[in-house]
Amino acid sequence: MITVSGLDELKTLAGRDLGHSAWFEVTQDRVNQFAEATGDHQWIHVDEARAAAGPFGGTIAHGYLTLSLVIPFFGEILQVEGVRMGVNYGLDRVRFASPVRVGAKIRLAATVVSVEEVAKRCVQATYDFTVQIDGLDKPACVARPIYRYYA
Repeated sequence: MITVSGLDELKTLAGRDLGHSAWFEVTQDRVNQFAEATGDHQWIHVDEARAAAGPFGGTIAHGYLTLSLVIPFFGEILQVEGVRMGVNYGLDRVRFASPVRVGAKIRLAATVVSVEEVAKRCVQATYDFTVQIDGLDKPACVARPIYRYYA
């Protein structure tokens, strides 16, 4: 984990590869809980028998479940201390390049694209996130999130 203190230290990370989180196994229970929370019960996610005969050979995680997991993964990679708060400002783009089969292990790799001052005592950091699937070259998800940090 990389820890920075304050906005000035955060600015020094621009262009830096932050490494990756630990591997995390996506379980059917996790997928089912996400389906319950969101109301998305599409068979490719929750019907194991039907999905086994489907295009992915088994159930797969929801794309938005994969995206939501970047939050705890990113917490393993970067800690920003000495700020009043940090908020998720949004996403410039998201692509779900490969399905995440239940039982697969995934992790987040992160790079700091830029860190810019947007207001007095506020910086905006743009990252490149890649959710990798253990054993596969093609990622599950690529995203460009934007965070704002306030001193």
